[in-house]
Amino acid sequence: MLSGRPTILGYSAVAGKREGEGPLGRGFDMIFEDTTLGEKSWEKAESALQREAFTRALNKAGISPSQVNYLFAGDLLNQSIASTFGLREYGVPMLGQFGACSTMAQTLALAAIFVDSGAADICAAITSSHFCSAERQFRFPLEYGGQRPPTSQWTVTGAGAAIVGLGGSGVRVADVTVGYITDFGISDTNNMGAAMAPAAAETLTAFFKDTSSKPDDYDLIITGDLGAIGSDLLRQLMERKGYRLGANYTDCGLIIYDRSKQDVHAGGSGCGCSATVLCSYILGKMEAGELKNVVFVATGALMSPTSSQQGESIPGIAHLCHLVAIE
Repeated sequence: MLSGRPTILGYSAVAGKREGEGPLGRGFDMIFEDTTLGEKSWEKAESALQREAFTRALNKAGISPSQVNYLFAGDLLNQSIASTFGLREYGVPMLGQFGACSTMAQTLALAAIFVDSGAADICAAITSSHFCSAERQFRFPLEYGGQRPPTSQWTVTGAGAAIVGLGGSGVRVADVTVGYITDFGISDTNNMGAAMAPAAAETLTAFFKDTSSKPDDYDLIITGDLGAIGSDLLRQLMERKGYRLGANYTDCGLIIYDRSKQDVHAGGSGCGCSATVLCSYILGKMEAGELKNVVFVATGALMSPTSSQQGESIPGIAHLCHLVAIE
């Protein structure tokens, strides 16, 4: 429980063309028709996504970069280069993060904890991914034209940023649950949902026990990003633990694209998936009064090309932020 009432003072989500064509497109602050963003590489384009999201979130919060005490930022690339090179110009102390697709919840949780503890007045949580840069690193270059199995998910091109401080109206981070590494032996890199679902189940169960609450107590429980396969598995795992996820449960990977019209197979994935959904759809509905009590659980697959090539399984992790609309 965070007693200091850390509040999201401003937020922004920017996305690529495919994401803009999906069901949540109208909620993004900016949609880039050219996925290179005018840059010379996909990796530089991803850095530009972070800068755009951060700048817009700062403007909404009405503060300057010099007022931010710490940046918590991460992405999917080796050495978190999208964050490092994207944010180096601001001159703000930075703690780089890697939680794979759980990174948005991880950065938001740490930003809220720092503000709540008095270690900082204002922090920023920033996360991104890019389909092309992720494919090049984790699978095959786009030119390869490899087939994608039905269990695969589409890495979101987008970035989300949230500015956290004390006071103000909007949405506060009421509770945080940090997940632990969970490994059920899944090794298929095209089935991330199955690898991450057990971690989501463990984190959700811990949160419900710690808060003496149940799924029906919340307006929305949203994971990110298990996709179609992982979401079904999560429901089954939670049933076994005595918790039934009802109609108030969904997944960021399921709602960011229209799976019936867009060829994304099992849904969306990548750091930018939960980041853009949180910093557009979720926080937007909370500020509008349509949602008041939300459990946001971002899930990550803690693997790398090296671990996969060495025959390792895919460990999963999930971090949780309980969000409450300030009335």
